[in-house]
Amino acid sequence: MADKDLRINKQIRVWEVRLIREDGEQAIMPTQEALEIARNQGLDLVEVAPQANPPVVKILDYGKYKFENEKKIRDSKKKQKLFKLKEIRMQPKIDDHDLDFKSRHVRDFLAEGNKVKVTVRFRGRELAHTELGLEVLKNVLARLDGDYIMDKPPAMEGRFMSMVLNSKGKAGKQSKQIQEKKG
Repeated sequence: MADKDLRINKQIRVWEVRLIREDGEQAIMPTQEALEIARNQGLDLVEVAPQANPPVVKILDYGKYKFENEKKIRDSKKKQKLFKLKEIRMQPKIDDHDLDFKSRHVRDFLAEGNKVKVTVRFRGRELAHTELGLEVLKNVLARLDGDYIMDKPPAMEGRFMSMVLNSKGKAGKQSKQIQEKKG
């Protein structure tokens, strides 16, 4: 739940609440009584589970609580690995030079750590010969020399046949280093 959705102090407009104290003890009491307890301690009454029956509230310092939540969100964003999905489109009757050129782009995208969706687009009667598209995708894989992990094997999606490749990245480099140390 976002901090903006949390109700605090006078914004809590239900008759009774389930109060969770710092020691973990729970009690169901009128909202006014819970507000009075929070006020006496110099803290805020914060609704943490409004969907519960009765709503669950805690007595805490709202400013500190908000800061801690923002800090957790920032830390989780730092740990996320951002990747982009790049797409390379081809046709079933692609020339060898063009296939080399596009395969080189796929290799470059994988080297940058991106995922790559390789798509073959069928037009008109080409749709009757999907095996040609599969052959094009196999040729791309052959030109990459195994420097990839296949996230999604070739499959038809309407008028398109596509596959998704991912770079071996750090995992591949680490396993090579471990094998070199053993060998």
